[in-house]
Amino acid sequence: MDIFTKYNRKGIQDRQIDTLIGISKGIQADGHVNQAEAEFLLTWLQQSRQASENPVVVNLLGKVTRMLEDGVLDNEESKELLSILRKISGEPTAVGEVAKTSSLPLDDPMPTIIFYDRTFLFTGTCVFGTRRECQEQVELLGGVNARGVTKSLDYLVLGTYVTDSWVHESFGRKIEKAVEYRDSGVPIVIMSEEQWLEAGGV
Repeated sequence: MDIFTKYNRKGIQDRQIDTLIGISKGIQADGHVNQAEAEFLLTWLQQSRQASENPVVVNLLGKVTRMLEDGVLDNEESKELLSILRKISGEPTAVGEVAKTSSLPLDDPMPTIIFYDRTFLFTGTCVFGTRRECQEQVELLGGVNARGVTKSLDYLVLGTYVTDSWVHESFGRKIEKAVEYRDSGVPIVIMSEEQWLEAGGV
């Protein structure tokens, strides 16, 4: 990918986030998300998904699609979507800051992170880019990409958009398995995307 393509894509993604924040504020202004609002949001996400691989758009599109797959936004789904939109448009916190929560099972203190010849696995949605782009970055830094959570895995990286509800998400099993191994003495490190980026000088 040349620098111009990458820059243009980043510009599109930034504009999409700005628009999404505005839409989120508008929808949740009355403290409720109704059927028509959810359908409008779905249409916008589908159109935006065609323009770029913005991880926030991709992640939210998947959630809203599942909510509306039966054609009805029930009360529980409405409350969940309202909570998500509030996090996206959150007052003092930027999009993705919701990931920095004490309920995520991150290693504390974080050990020194070594890339060369160490295995990495990503779970959740990352700000850095698509899963493939994250994997390419690992390889550039001398690391190896793992296919799953095993006792030989060195690092599990939690994407920035992993929230405190991770137990209920589809990727929750990977985190649970890594925690189980770590608690049993296997030296698996669970880290945030931010820590991964800082360690790699990205």
